[in-house]
Amino acid sequence: MSTIPSIKLSELTRQIQQAIDGVFGQQTFWIIADITNYTYKPQSNYHYFELVEKDKTAARILAKVAGRAWGNASLNITNFEKATGQKFKNDINVLVQVSVQYNPAFGLQLNLLDIDTNFTLGLFEQQRKETLERLLRDNPTFIQKEGDRYLTRNNSLILGPVIQQIAVISSDTSAGFQDFRHSLEHNPFGYKFEIDDYFALVQGDGNAKQFLAQIIAVYESKKPYDALIIIRGGGSQTDFLLYDNYELNRAIAKFPIPVITGIGHQKNETIADLMAHTSTKTPTKAAEFIIAHNRNFEDRLTGIQKMILIKTYQMINHHKDRLVQLNQSTINTSRNLLHGHHNHILQLSGLILSNPRMLISNKRKDLSNLSQNMQTYSRMYFLNKKGNIAHFQSVMRIMSPQNILNKGFAILKVNGKIVGNADQIDVGEELTVRLANSEIKTTVKSKSAYDENEFNL
Repeated sequence: MSTIPSIKLSELTRQIQQAIDGVFGQQTFWIIADITNYTYKPQSNYHYFELVEKDKTAARILAKVAGRAWGNASLNITNFEKATGQKFKNDINVLVQVSVQYNPAFGLQLNLLDIDTNFTLGLFEQQRKETLERLLRDNPTFIQKEGDRYLTRNNSLILGPVIQQIAVISSDTSAGFQDFRHSLEHNPFGYKFEIDDYFALVQGDGNAKQFLAQIIAVYESKKPYDALIIIRGGGSQTDFLLYDNYELNRAIAKFPIPVITGIGHQKNETIADLMAHTSTKTPTKAAEFIIAHNRNFEDRLTGIQKMILIKTYQMINHHKDRLVQLNQSTINTSRNLLHGHHNHILQLSGLILSNPRMLISNKRKDLSNLSQNMQTYSRMYFLNKKGNIAHFQSVMRIMSPQNILNKGFAILKVNGKIVGNADQIDVGEELTVRLANSEIKTTVKSKSAYDENEFNL
């Protein structure tokens, strides 16, 4: 047998247990760690897991200790899940209160006593803050901040006067989606809507890509939607982590169609609410907003209609009064004109009745003078014309060929035609000589020139 001094393992573990209990026995510690290798035994209400610290700059583990929770600690985990909406599961970072325990059979363990909900909620808020800062930093052309308000390309769009053709992104099993459709389809004003559904899983940050794909599908449909509605029912805070996703909110901020959210939360806004055109608290509120928007347009139309009716009534009354004035003016003017013309006619009739004899006498005198003048002028005219005729008769008698023949002149004819030039008479040609009382036939024996001045006076 060996002579080396030795002890049993149980004795060593007992000494280790005593040493650990002596140092850590009554102490508790708040530690920050990640949960890994988590399992839950519902029969015993035991939680088994490992608490791990990882190097942030390298994928290596700095520390790892087994942990467990039961009894009041299990109740605290349940309360944590209700308060944060975060399931107690692998790969979550938590702030937990633990005690150190060493068991010779199971080794070193950390017993979970409590879990800080504010730490986890703070992590969510820190992630949200970092996402907002990244959105502002990387997208200055369509996302800015003015005071506490985020100005995006989407919330600068102008809603059409009527929202009627709608694209909806939601879960097909969401009660909020059913509430939304019911509110629109049974609105008290009878408005009709065209609703296209784009279904997606709306819970968990891991479904953000699927949700983003549906937003892209709405855009690529090229349909003239009046608005894109993003809705879901209520849930815990972690159920809304999807709506804090960077890529999803970048798409919402630059989307060319107004986005209306009704995500079903009552407390904090999601980033999607800040990037969208209009944020409402619930799907039903989103439907009520759309109905109120359309009702506002109808009210404006009704107001314009009433104003037109009032203006028309006023114009009719004004023109009616004007017509009454014009009618009275026409009556008065016509009466005055008729009275004036009546007086003028009376004056004319008075003149006609009072001076007919004078007028007739004057006209008779004028006719008598005209008749005498015509007789005088006619006698003188005819005497003058008679003298002219006698003069013309005397001239015609003097110029008569017979009178000329009586004075000793003769008329020569060749072949029955009168000739007055010797060039028309040839020697040997027969001539007829017409005298005052006789005709002589003769033959031309010769022709000779003579002095033409013989008969000049």
